[in-house]
Amino acid sequence: MTAPAWLAATGVEWTDEPSVIAGRRVDRSGVEPDGMPLAVAFPRSVEQVRNVVRAAHSTRTSIVARGAGTALTGASSAGAGVLVLDLSRMDRILGIRPDDGVAVVEPGVITAALDRAAAAHGLRYAPDPASLEISTIGGNIATNAGGLRCAKYGVTRDAVLGLDVVLADGRLISTGRATLKGVAGYDLTGLFVGSEGTLGVVVGATLRLRPLPEPTTTVAASYADVAGAAAASVALAAARIQPVLAELLDEATLDAIDAAQGTHLRKTGSALLIVQIDGGAREAARAVEVLGRDATELRSTSDPEETAALLAARRGALPAIERLGRPLIEDIAVPRSRLAEAVREIGVIARRHDVPICTIAHAGDGNLHPIIVAGESVDAAEAAADEIFALALRLGGTVTGEHGVGVLKLPWLRRELGPANHDLQRQLKALFDPHGILNPGKAL
Repeated sequence: MTAPAWLAATGVEWTDEPSVIAGRRVDRSGVEPDGMPLAVAFPRSVEQVRNVVRAAHSTRTSIVARGAGTALTGASSAGAGVLVLDLSRMDRILGIRPDDGVAVVEPGVITAALDRAAAAHGLRYAPDPASLEISTIGGNIATNAGGLRCAKYGVTRDAVLGLDVVLADGRLISTGRATLKGVAGYDLTGLFVGSEGTLGVVVGATLRLRPLPEPTTTVAASYADVAGAAAASVALAAARIQPVLAELLDEATLDAIDAAQGTHLRKTGSALLIVQIDGGAREAARAVEVLGRDATELRSTSDPEETAALLAARRGALPAIERLGRPLIEDIAVPRSRLAEAVREIGVIARRHDVPICTIAHAGDGNLHPIIVAGESVDAAEAAADEIFALALRLGGTVTGEHGVGVLKLPWLRRELGPANHDLQRQLKALFDPHGILNPGKAL
């Protein structure tokens, strides 16, 4: 049977229109896979996903499940002969249960839409990746996405209580539970989160919601250099202050934001630390005291508009940097105590390879995003990226804190895991997907 024939038999809407396929062939990483996908399917229900996966299993057709395509490592790119399973039309919030503190959603729900729906009940969906206005819950689960609020509330895995997953042969299983506690059986939910669609297709999720905090205090502290800003973030931890977010922006990033947004962030220092506290007035006052010790300028506000403006500057950092040239958006994490060392070394790497690097960090958890402006120097940019990954491992960190492995970091994953660990993970992949049809060539 040709692909259209067996797809038509599933009863699922699909297309092999070249313009539609081209729009779903790559993701935000810019990775260019070989060849063109076979077609794009648009299921609207769990049963339709099962029909497609069963048919793909029987024909040995590879599947790449996709949401909004905001992946930054090539995890949702699709090449020759692959069927793209576009889950964006499965976008219903099936229920919010305020008394239980949970939401039940389909994978195509936009992250920010869930957060806004929860807010109507006095609740919050805590994970907030920079792409929250366009990324989907399914994609967040696939990469174990993080975000600004990770410092206090953790990454996506910390918010996922249970999953509905279609396995490679079309079987449907449910993992986890709808309770806030539960330890029955192996943690298959945790295994699927961050697996980048290589073990199964997530078709539903039960998610933890948290109470909306009392009015928060946001502090913007400027410092003479990155070392001072990093030291201030470590000082918060030493003072046992747990910020909701602690975002560090280096000099190059501040220059890019000022140029794009007409702000004057760079005038007050070479590094900016944006910290948000939701622990009440007393903890906020302690945070202001700690952050102000070595700051060149400090602003503190509880005003929603001023807070929104500060966070808009941070969320607008990547678009501002993209104006400078094609970016390679990297993602490493190091022990928090070595954050300043990591940023300094990234600066050395930038000078050695003569490529601009703008560094943004989730300073609260040691997660750095060195954004390399490649321009015409693609080879130099890639060489700089390799040195950054080596730096992360040398400092006792990881080559990805929240973006995942995709295809771009496969060689470095093997180096980080070691042979025995890597082999065991490949055995797990073979157990769940013996024919290798789910997102082949990704994550491992």
